Amino acid sequence: MTAELSPIDNAKFVAAKRAADFVENGMKVGLGTGSTAAWLVRRLGERVRDEGLKIKGVPTSTRTAELAREVGIEVITLDEARWLDLTIDGADEFDGDLNLIKGGGGALLQEKIVATASDRMIVIADIGKQVETLGAFPLPVEVIRFGWQVTQTLIGEALVSLDVLGHDSALRMNGDTPFVTDEGNYILDLQLHRIGHARQLAMVLNQIAGVVENGLFIDICDTAIVGFGDGRVELRDINEGTIERDRLDVQENDNLFTDLTD
Repeated sequence: MTAELSPIDNAKFVAAKRAADFVENGMKVGLGTGSTAAWLVRRLGERVRDEGLKIKGVPTSTRTAELAREVGIEVITLDEARWLDLTIDGADEFDGDLNLIKGGGGALLQEKIVATASDRMIVIADIGKQVETLGAFPLPVEVIRFGWQVTQTLIGEALVSLDVLGHDSALRMNGDTPFVTDEGNYILDLQLHRIGHARQLAMVLNQIAGVVENGLFIDICDTAIVGFGDGRVELRDINEGTIERDRLDVQENDNLFTDLTD
C-alpha cells in the first residue's frame, strides 16, 4: 500500500520512520503535531507493540494525545515529565541553520514549550519544506481572543519597520468560525513572503500586547531528518555540521501510516 503514496507522502513516511530509530527504551519523548509527526507516532506505537519499547510520550496537542493512546504509547503531561530526552516534530519550513516556521496545525504554543523542555529536538520533514529564507509559508502568531483586532493592528504597525516583504495578516478560520487552539486562543497568519531577520522578528512579535507566542523556532532544533520521494533520507546535524545520507527500503507491509492525511 505504500506504493499508493504520493512522492511527498513517501518522503514524510521515510523521515518519520528513520526518526523513530532515535527513540530508546526508557525515554521521555515529546510527540509533535501534524501529518509527518502522526506517522512517527504510529511507528513508535508499532515498536511498542512489536519490540516491547517502553517510553513515555508528551503530546503537543489533543489529537496527538488521542493517537498516541490509540497506538499504545503511555501518555504523560509535561509537568509529570518535568524534562524530556527528545522531541520529534514536523515543520512547515526550515532553513539551512535549522530555524523553523511551525504552527500550520495550530499547536505552535505547546510545540515550542515541549521542544524547549528537551535535551534534543529532531525535526522531520519532506525536502519540499526546505527554503533558503524563511517566510513563504504564512507565519502563525497565537494571540488571546480579547482585543485580537487591536493586536493585529499592532502587529501590522510593527512589521512596517522590519525586514519582511509583506505586512498582511488574517485570522485563521475553522469553517465559518475562528480557529481556536488547545489553549483557547486565536491564530493570526502573517503573509510575510520573506523574513530577513527571523530572530529580531520573533523578539518584536512577542513584545506586543496580546501575542502569546509566534511560530518561529530559532536555535531550538538540533537535527533535521529530511525525506525524499524516492526513499532517500538525509540526517543533518547542526551541532556537528554533518550530513548523513541513507535510503530506506519500504516494504509492502509498511502500511500503518496510509490512513493518515494532512
